[in-house]
Amino acid sequence: MAKKIKSPYKAWRKYRNRENTCTTLHKVFDYATTHYANRIAYQYVDGGQQYTYADFRTKVERLSQRMSRFGIKHGDRVAILSQNMPNWVVAFFAATAFGRIAVPMLPDSSQNEVSNILTHSESKVLFISQRMMGKLTEECRKKLTLVIDIETFEFLKKDKEDFKCNGWVKDPLPDDLACIIYTSGTTGKAKGVMLSHRNLSSNLASAFKAKPAFKKDRFLSILPAAHAYEMSVSTLYSFYVGATCYTLQKPPTPTILLGAMKTVKPTIVCSVPLIIEKVIKNSVWPTIRKSRVLSWADRRIPHILHWFIGRRMIQTFGGKLAFFGVGGAKLDPAVEQFLIDCHFPYAVGYGLTETAPLVCNVMVDKKKHLGSIGPASYRVDIRLDNVNPANGEGEIVVRGDNVMLGYYKDPERTLQVLDDEGWFHTNDVATMDENGLYYIKGRLNNTILGPSGENIYPEEIEQVINNIEGVEESLVMERDGKLVALVKFQDNAIDWNQEKEDKWFEELDIRKKAVMDWVNKTVGKNSKIGEVEAMKEPFEKTATQKIRRFKYKDSHGDEPQHPKEDKKKDE
Repeated sequence: MAKKIKSPYKAWRKYRNRENTCTTLHKVFDYATTHYANRIAYQYVDGGQQYTYADFRTKVERLSQRMSRFGIKHGDRVAILSQNMPNWVVAFFAATAFGRIAVPMLPDSSQNEVSNILTHSESKVLFISQRMMGKLTEECRKKLTLVIDIETFEFLKKDKEDFKCNGWVKDPLPDDLACIIYTSGTTGKAKGVMLSHRNLSSNLASAFKAKPAFKKDRFLSILPAAHAYEMSVSTLYSFYVGATCYTLQKPPTPTILLGAMKTVKPTIVCSVPLIIEKVIKNSVWPTIRKSRVLSWADRRIPHILHWFIGRRMIQTFGGKLAFFGVGGAKLDPAVEQFLIDCHFPYAVGYGLTETAPLVCNVMVDKKKHLGSIGPASYRVDIRLDNVNPANGEGEIVVRGDNVMLGYYKDPERTLQVLDDEGWFHTNDVATMDENGLYYIKGRLNNTILGPSGENIYPEEIEQVINNIEGVEESLVMERDGKLVALVKFQDNAIDWNQEKEDKWFEELDIRKKAVMDWVNKTVGKNSKIGEVEAMKEPFEKTATQKIRRFKYKDSHGDEPQHPKEDKKKDE
């Protein structure tokens, strides 16, 4: 008997039907748990907290009912403070699928940040892991109706007088508020980004257009689920397509991550540039330089060497990798060119929390253009505002179903970024080529005005510095009319245990001079740096590993002043 061939039109109609049906997280929840009931939805890499889609539905519904008995109704805020785990998603859907509002918090939030978010959001419920318990103050605990251990779903705080059985819930509408994500980004003061069900659902459809995923796919979650990027493009997207999402129980150190890759053999991983950049810069490139054979191959037959390295990298990542998403920050051009040469299945995405987050994307199977963030994502409108005719640079503004409702309790900030036509002003400066592809130059609020009125983008100078051997990361800023580079050298380049010795100062001066000489030889005359300062400790970063620039606005490097220099000043 002849094998029946599936109609591509029928398959396409199925996916279109899902897109048209899943317009709220309640409908996503209902669709996924009905169509993929017997498949595994979430579990730890090493087992534990495993849920089939059917089990997941039962757990979520029961948890929602328990909250309802304590008067937690639709519209009430439900905060989540935990490291990644399958139960994190249970808590999220127990809130959002029934008209409540989730307030996810990043696990690296300070006690003060946690207190501010709980107070500002007026959350009534907090799901919290034992690891985060020290961040919950007694004052905040008293204000909460329920405190729930997210690992066991045991109620750690519940008052008998709160047992009212009047927590009415309802199926949310597309424009109802689904979650409030607080973000300080790299600029300081936290903002509560209000994302609707339409915002998140449209992003799931955009993710499918960018990288179609199916129920046989295996996602590996390595970023905080409380961040919009990981939440939408990995944690929720895997659920949307009926795939399995695996979660790490420990921080994603190289050893833990490689072990998880070997166990899970993921097909889809969403990451940040820092992870793949460290693999290339700290492992692959040094291996090539130290080997006479590989160095020779890199000069004479680079295409063969790069093909071989690309295959080895895929094997290192489990052997089944089809999509390695890079987002949250700009990918180093030298690393990206290497990935292109190796035919590594990477993809670049650009977005913001305020856009839920996808705005642009470069697909794995499309021709790569170095440095490009790609064209607009599915059903997203983009244009450049206030374009400089001399260089084509303008601010990216975005409009679409993915654009947030606004900032929670902050109409002034909302009006600063959302105009009356629904365009969201991103604060990112970019250019567009003849193919409709966008290229990020930098952030408007990071731009330094040069002596002749020209724009200087510190991110571009930092990319040059970061490619110098021995440099781990850097930050460029203006101080007293000149550009200063704060540089964190790799641990094996600077031995801070010797920082009191004359030889240490001499070696440090040599390294700093090498950085300055190379940068000033490489960049344009307006981007030359006037000073280099060494940082002893790593820069403080956001969840997507972007440096919190505002923290270093008025700071100086960590290196001690040479005693001889102090003496000269005294004289």
